[in-house]
Amino acid sequence: MVELKTDTSIDAMYEAGQVVARALTAARQAAHVGVSLLELDEVAHDVLREAGATSPFLGYRPSFAPTPFPAVLCASVNDAIVHGVPGPYRLRDGDLVSLDFGAELGGWVGDSALSFIVGTPRKGDPRLVETAERALAAGIEAAVVGNRVGDIAHAIGTVCRGAGYGIPDGFGGHGIGRRMHEDPGVPNEGRPGRGMRLRHGMVLAIEPMVIGGGTDAYHAAPDGWTLKTNDGSRAAHAEHTVAITDSGPRILTAR
Repeated sequence: MVELKTDTSIDAMYEAGQVVARALTAARQAAHVGVSLLELDEVAHDVLREAGATSPFLGYRPSFAPTPFPAVLCASVNDAIVHGVPGPYRLRDGDLVSLDFGAELGGWVGDSALSFIVGTPRKGDPRLVETAERALAAGIEAAVVGNRVGDIAHAIGTVCRGAGYGIPDGFGGHGIGRRMHEDPGVPNEGRPGRGMRLRHGMVLAIEPMVIGGGTDAYHAAPDGWTLKTNDGSRAAHAEHTVAITDSGPRILTAR
């Protein structure tokens, strides 16, 4: 069931979203060569504490996960697509990093992700990151009252496939509100004019993921969480929490 949020609730979700935005900005600014992923997790955790917010990631255990997630930040590097578990790995020059973060404040949740390159970019990586961002922008542009979920999916998939990139099957966006994952699901590829009609008060986490090698195949790392490309190619991820309103899409996690 999809819960339509009131305008007051959307304003409250914006406050949660801004905690997410501050944490991602802080972690991005701290991501230099030699910094560990655990240190980035602590930077993000500090923002939560300062805001009086909690993490919907920490301790989260969906059906596919062998253990609860042990951190507040997902940190995926190079061939990791999403759900990377922060560990002692220290960033190196040229790493492609995707950070995904959520915050719960006042009973409402925000969720967002960004990808960036540490130091000197490898050939092709800037285009990969730019494509993920462009696909996100296209999905948000389609997130208007009267459209359907399939219109968002089609907009995202058109950008990703048009660039020659793969899209990991079975992973995409989702409704969000009191809980991190709510109905409806928002695929990263689909047919326009299909799926649930978008209405004022719906809030969606829209999150394209792209695989640089052009195939869709991936596998779970031994930690049971991190999803990695089968061909070893790099991946990028971008995400915002977006409210559907009569005046157009409102990005609640805007940085």
